[in-house]
Amino acid sequence: MTRPTRVTLYEVGPRDGLQSEAVTVPVPVKIDLINRLSAAGLTHIEAASFVSTKWVPQMADAEAVMAGIARDARVSYSALTPNLIGYTRAISSGADRVAVFASASESFSLRNINATIADSLIRFAPVLTTAEKDQVPVRAYVSCAFVCPYEGRIAPEAVLNVAQNLIDMGCYEVAISDTIGAATPADMARLLDQVLSHIPADRLAVHVHDTYGQALANILTALDYGIATFDSSVGGLGGCPYAPGASGNVATEDVLYMLNGLGIETGVDLDAIIETAWFISEALGHAPRSKLAMAKAR
Repeated sequence: MTRPTRVTLYEVGPRDGLQSEAVTVPVPVKIDLINRLSAAGLTHIEAASFVSTKWVPQMADAEAVMAGIARDARVSYSALTPNLIGYTRAISSGADRVAVFASASESFSLRNINATIADSLIRFAPVLTTAEKDQVPVRAYVSCAFVCPYEGRIAPEAVLNVAQNLIDMGCYEVAISDTIGAATPADMARLLDQVLSHIPADRLAVHVHDTYGQALANILTALDYGIATFDSSVGGLGGCPYAPGASGNVATEDVLYMLNGLGIETGVDLDAIIETAWFISEALGHAPRSKLAMAKAR
């Protein structure tokens, strides 16, 4: 399959990144982060998560953040919404899109949200039904699509089953997620061979972590399969609080540098992203976790 000539970077730093950091940054810093990402040319930014503050205290200020950002008409600001309560809060706060999440691993699903995979899909049904009525696009994540910290390797058929269910329920896109960053390019190819036999590439995204240093190689493999949407996190922020040993998401600036080198268009300003990586990392009290930001140190 031919590589895409243009790729969409789906920025998850303000949500998936910050919610996994030990330090909770103030609302003005979160707002500044999102505004900087918008100005850099990113058109899809996951800005907040409307979940229980008991489990994710870093997202307790979601409404304030959504109210404070300088909205750009070219940008879609999305939010994670695990249930109808979260969905209602997100839409009331002005989210343009919402996202739900399911796991391809029964063990991870039970430990993460205390529900089986089947029950988690039932929980999402009211969100999908209401979103369809409201004409709000819904994205989905399939976590532990390659390796589970509790079960080990996950069968590609299990991933396809969950992804197909989410598509059938009305999700416009499913992000296949390497939650603990243990997949290799061979794993990516094996999974995409299975999933793309039933779901077209334009309905899929790839969300990889860089725990084992395989993220860019996995993205390159997915590009060769025609995938054109990739999740990334500025500065390599984040991880997964439910996946022991999982380091941050692949860094937006590292992905962008590779795509620029391949001649693939994104519309994103690399220098602005590097500057933003340093801005948010300094606010968190550590250096960026990306190779490029460190190589281009201030």
